[in-house]
Parts: sequence; structure tokens; C-alpha cells
Amino acid sequence: MNKMLYLASQSPRRMELLRQIGITPILLPLRNTLPRGDVDETALPGEAPQEYVRRLALMKARAGLKAMSGRGLVSRPILAADTTVTLDGVLLGKPRGAADAAAMLRAYSGRVHEVLTAVCVAFGDHLGVRVSTSQVRFRTLGEAEIQAYIATGEVWDKAGAYGIQGHAAVFIEQLAGSYTGVMGLPLFETAELLREVGVNLL
Repeated sequence: MNKMLYLASQSPRRMELLRQIGITPILLPLRNTLPRGDVDETALPGEAPQEYVRRLALMKARAGLKAMSGRGLVSRPILAADTTVTLDGVLLGKPRGAADAAAMLRAYSGRVHEVLTAVCVAFGDHLGVRVSTSQVRFRTLGEAEIQAYIATGEVWDKAGAYGIQGHAAVFIEQLAGSYTGVMGLPLFETAELLREVGVNLL
């Protein structure tokens, strides 16, 4: 099978990571009206973080299948993913504003938080999903550097209000898990799922 697939995400980081492993992603945007047209990202009452990201990745992949069929596109594998950050069992999504982003960064200061990314590959009747969980320790942050980081603009449109591949890399004292999973697409799990549908990367 060739190495082209539909990416049911508008994340430039996921596009970049797929290209890194030789995949040619074709953007398959889902409707993003508010509330989201294709996928409701609201957590269910009492839903565990791992189940939350798994459910959303599956929902996005199914929405991608529907979009591919509805738009009359050539049949290809569809990849979808979802990332969330948790601290003390609380889900932290994308910041709603500068104050929200600052509160998240203060909460990480000198502590360990978890980043969970679920990835799903759908093709034909096959629907595979894997979840990557990573523990990230931030060093103690000062208020001035929190505000300076927010001013870089990197906090926007990122789960947990930071990007490990950007300026926030200097905050990270320790990482246990997947660097690319924290970026938003764990490549080990992605490669395993692609092999299941006949896409061999090497």
C-alpha cells in the first residue's frame, strides 16, 4: 500500500510528524463550528482521562470515514488523534485565554503532569486505537517567565497550554514516555497501527 492517508486533524505538528516517517498526509478537516460539528469534545461525567482521549480519537476517525464517503474521496486510511493533559486527575484542554494559560503553567511549576495522546487508524472495516501516556516534570517557574512564554503565542491551540517542541522545552526537567506523544502524535503507536492496515514504513 502507498504511504498516503487522510489526516482528520488540522494540527501542523501532526502533519510534520507524519512526514518525518515518510507518510504523505492529506488534510481531511472536520467541521469545527462551535460546538464542534463532527465531534463533541465534552468529557462524560466521571470519564477517566485515558478513556476520554480514546473515545475522542475513535469519534474523530469515524467522522473522517463519514467525511471521506460523503465527499466522494478516494478510499485511503484515516488517521485521527486526540491529546489531553491531566494534573491531579483533572483534564486540562486548550486554554480559553491568557489567564487560563497562566493558571495551567503555574500549576505545572515544580510538579509532574501527564500527557495522554490517543491515535486511531481507520481503513475499511478496521478501526485500531492506541493510547500513549507520558509523565512530564516542569522545573519551578517564575511569574515573569510564565508571562514571557504566553507572549510567544505558543500557548494557543495546544492542549495544556504549551508545546514541548518550542520554547517550553526549557521548562521540562524530566520526561518519561513519548516525546512525539507529548507533541500530539506518538510515532511508535502510529507505526504499529499503520502496519495493521498494510502500511509498512521501512
